[in-house]
Amino acid sequence: MSADSVVQPFLQQIRAIHQRGVDRQALEEIVGLLEALAGRRELFNFERFPAPTAGEGNTQFRYRLNDDGDTPTLYVNSLLPGKSTIAHNHETWAVIVAIEGQELNQVFRRTDDGSDPTRADLHLDKEVIVQPGTSISFLGEDLHGISVDGEHPTLHFHLYGRPLEELENRYGVKADGTVLNYNKSQMTPSIEAFGL
Repeated sequence: MSADSVVQPFLQQIRAIHQRGVDRQALEEIVGLLEALAGRRELFNFERFPAPTAGEGNTQFRYRLNDDGDTPTLYVNSLLPGKSTIAHNHETWAVIVAIEGQELNQVFRRTDDGSDPTRADLHLDKEVIVQPGTSISFLGEDLHGISVDGEHPTLHFHLYGRPLEELENRYGVKADGTVLNYNKSQMTPSIEAFGL
């Protein structure tokens, strides 16, 4: 059985929710569906979606599992220990569900009025360790940053309302409050894994 044989029916369910409109309640429904997909370990594992090799330059592989234009897009992410990101938004809804490994998510609230497009003031609201059984979801303007500690890479699903590659207005906030375009400054290309 291929991963694609379960990904496509899953995405049909997600599209139906997406078309109704995604709010926090809909995100909970999506989390449940994606957690069920994460349980298919015979299809989603490090053998099919290898982690980067430490010391070879990459600290993250992002496998893109579908290419359906502007519809919800599913990725499998593998991050090496030591990988972290600055705080950032997604410009669309997002759900992160663990297959293997732990990822610390720091969720931030913006405390400035947004009048200066080059600066932002953030307050840490909560921390969530995303691991099997503990997932996280976001609406488009929610902000988070991640880090992977410990000794083992992660293998997590990332599901977005639109393809990451098409999100022109995502922004990141550096520790000093400087705002920058996240995709242009931080994002690495995805690995196309359609039809696996």
